[in-house]
Amino acid sequence: MSYIPTVEQAEELVKRFNKDPFHIQHAETVSKVMGEFAREYDPENVEFWAAVGMLHDIDFELYPEQHCVKARELLRELDVDEEVIHAVISHGYGLCIDVEPVKFMEKILFATDELTGLIGAAALMRPTGFEGMELKSVKKKFKDKKFAAGCSREVITKGAEMLGWELDTLLEKTLKAMTA
Repeated sequence: MSYIPTVEQAEELVKRFNKDPFHIQHAETVSKVMGEFAREYDPENVEFWAAVGMLHDIDFELYPEQHCVKARELLRELDVDEEVIHAVISHGYGLCIDVEPVKFMEKILFATDELTGLIGAAALMRPTGFEGMELKSVKKKFKDKKFAAGCSREVITKGAEMLGWELDTLLEKTLKAMTA
């Protein structure tokens, strides 16, 4: 019988397959951001959104070359609900898997995954961290292709388009979620 994990259960699963503190912190960050977006757009399902955010890179540390493909296998073996699995793996759409984000929540995950890395890196460069960070500084870092070069601007832009949002809207909402 499949199940939808709580955030705590999702975190236990992530820690079972990931040991690198960076990967665990990224999972926690994306989980919190997804939870914040859920509070605004789907308040009855905050736990679901946050659990999906927590699980999104469950396979990345062990199987970077098979990212999302292995996640589907691992989560099925663990009897995780197919709705969770689809949401988790669809964030790799066009990159490592052909499963498209269909639901609004899945599009949010696709759009914010890379962006949390960019905004997090920007916060590390500031003496005050997130405190007082404004959209204009995020936009400046976004435009600087050398800054946080591993964070795909193309994926972030495509995510904003999927959502039907201006890029600035996505940047601002994600910054707000990360500072909450």
